[in-house]
Amino acid sequence: MAKSKKKWSQDVTEHSDAMDLKEGVFKSDDPKKIARSVKHSAEDSHRLKSSPFRAAMSMLTFYINRAGDQLTKKRRATLDEAKDELRKDFGRKPKD
Repeated sequence: MAKSKKKWSQDVTEHSDAMDLKEGVFKSDDPKKIARSVKHSAEDSHRLKSSPFRAAMSMLTFYINRAGDQLTKKRRATLDEAKDELRKDFGRKPKD
């Protein structure tokens, strides 16, 4: 078996059927940049089955959940901040 195996979650993140994400979007250290990029991808997509906000938040949450224990505390905090920024960008209240 010379073929390299990729996890299904990595494939979903890279080839989402709902939206086209900018490559490396989740690797940024800037929560605002992550939120803007995911929001832009969701708003530009014509394949969404839900609202752009829900699709963007779902993709961000999916990434966090699938990374699980592999995320450092700092990385997890950055991604959680990106969720708050995403809420702000869509005119919603950040979670407490």
